[in-house]
Amino acid sequence: RSPTPGPRTDKDFVDKHRVQLTNRVSNIAPILDELLDNEVIDQETYTRIRALSTTQEKMRELYIGPLQAAACKKIFYDILLKNEKFLVKELSEKD
Repeated sequence: RSPTPGPRTDKDFVDKHRVQLTNRVSNIAPILDELLDNEVIDQETYTRIRALSTTQEKMRELYIGPLQAAACKKIFYDILLKNEKFLVKELSEKD
């Protein structure tokens, strides 16, 4: 077993826990706001994602779009740490 368990990078975490994050992120609005502020998504994408009816749909849209890029995954992970820290902690402990 390696001395540092779990994903090696933020990208690994975002990729490995895609299903759990899609199903369990509950507070998507501030995450979308920060993705917009950090220029991970543009205003058009922000408006389109906000219009989707469920959090799961919004998360899926992020994964098929902006979260394809490694740099965006890093920003997304940092935003998750601020907005969903208990979920991130729980998923990290399962690695």
